[in-house]
Amino acid sequence: MTATTGVRPSLPTFDIDPFSHEVLADPHPHEALLRDAGPLVYLSTYDVYAIARHEHVNAALRDWQGFQSGAGVGLSNFRTGKIWRPLSVVIEADPPHHDAPRRVLAELLSARSQRRLRTEWTVAAESMVDSLLGGRRVVEFDAVPSLAEAFPLRVFPDAVGIPEAGREHLLPFSDFLLNAFGPRNDLVVAGAVGARERSVWVNAHCEREALAEGGFGARIWAAADRGDITHEQAPLVVRSLFAAGVNTTVHALASMLYALATHPGQWERLRAEPELVHVALDEAVRWASPVQSFFRTTTGDVRVGDATIPDGEKVLLSVGAANRDPRRWAAPDAFDLSRDPSGHVGFGFGVHQCVGQHLARLEAECLLTALVERVASIELVGPGRRRLNNTIRAWDSLPVRVRTAGPGHAA
Repeated sequence: MTATTGVRPSLPTFDIDPFSHEVLADPHPHEALLRDAGPLVYLSTYDVYAIARHEHVNAALRDWQGFQSGAGVGLSNFRTGKIWRPLSVVIEADPPHHDAPRRVLAELLSARSQRRLRTEWTVAAESMVDSLLGGRRVVEFDAVPSLAEAFPLRVFPDAVGIPEAGREHLLPFSDFLLNAFGPRNDLVVAGAVGARERSVWVNAHCEREALAEGGFGARIWAAADRGDITHEQAPLVVRSLFAAGVNTTVHALASMLYALATHPGQWERLRAEPELVHVALDEAVRWASPVQSFFRTTTGDVRVGDATIPDGEKVLLSVGAANRDPRRWAAPDAFDLSRDPSGHVGFGFGVHQCVGQHLARLEAECLLTALVERVASIELVGPGRRRLNNTIRAWDSLPVRVRTAGPGHAA
């Protein structure tokens, strides 16, 4: 984790391993080192460049012509190496190949879909929270399986049209894919156990016959029937929902609940100003960055600051570092609901910006509103436990105690 000299003598060079357990468990000190070193640094451990300042991460995300996704958004460079895993037709394709699948998903996940889903997701959130509280005055539970996982795993697969049987495959399937964006380390090896079984289940449920009529999945196949995408692309577009539609939302919700449980003043403010539920998820995504990093590959000589990255080089874009950059944010390490977090890059930016981000916000709004209306306080009652992942900053467990609000709750 020290600065070195060597292969790239004109750049600040570090032997930091961003995928080590140490860094994954506590990335902030290492992110600060990279930011402070300059607009562009070199990571000798993996022979890659890295960008950590908000200004330059944002610019790289918008510059799909110079920083391509089609060579893989993980560490592997598929311009020069064998393609050893399926590539996403959405996040690992560039225009024009990216355009048709993106248009189909954007239409499916539009504001019109949100209006249709809001009522049923509100009812689902209220029912889940009421059942969890059980009319008691003080309740202790683990917020990860009980809320952050349970709510998305109920409402989003319903919207896609996935049957209930087998949904337990969704999180570990996505977790393994996101791990695979990093090096083939022990996290990838551990996640590979059962990966084939999960992949078989997922692939089978991307087919037309497995998807409920009227859901997002069936509508993707209908788009193929209209010629908006090909029939070969249809199951791959459905698969992209399986891969990204639950996992990132789960960990964004967990980050939000952790932030509120550890910042009682912000919870009180949220109860006094419930309209701030619209801010809470975005501030949590900025503050915690559930998606920590993605890679790009240069398509020519690309200038960053005063330095140039040669053609065909892998570049790590540190989303987590950018979202806590003091050059962009005042008091960036504070979780603050009075902040406008709208410039964060936690959902990406540009043509590859997360197409489902508005549905993630809707899930957070429905769940958080149900909690705010019923819970007077929330606090941790034990240390949380992290789930280490090469791409996602995740929680495995968050034991919390809540005190319910208003009359009608038993002692």
